[in-house]
Amino acid sequence: MSEPSATPKPTASELEMLRLLWQLGPASAKQVHQAAVASRPDMAYATVLRLLQLMHTKGLLTRDESARAHVYAPAQPQDSLQTSLIKELIHKAFSGSGKELVLAALRGHVSARERAEIQAILDQEK
Repeated sequence: MSEPSATPKPTASELEMLRLLWQLGPASAKQVHQAAVASRPDMAYATVLRLLQLMHTKGLLTRDESARAHVYAPAQPQDSLQTSLIKELIHKAFSGSGKELVLAALRGHVSARERAEIQAILDQEK
């Protein structure tokens, strides 16, 4: 049996809200909704508010209730959550092998420009 994750795993919709908040910084539900509508015009304000409230309950967000409009912020930095999700993915899908994850990503999921950037990073490490 695997260890329970200290951080709750966000759903796809919750990840979308986290990405917006990482870009915006601490924001009200109205501000998050306005940002969400830019890419998803059908996104209702009530849906955004409900997601933010649920994410706060799950521990994915903090909420400042000192102002009339509550301000939401990610409970952990983007790189920290991404690292946690990647560790889980490596464990579950690649038998714990980071190399296998990288090789799978390089097979068709990386542009030529991204491949050149990766090579430059690898060359720096030598």
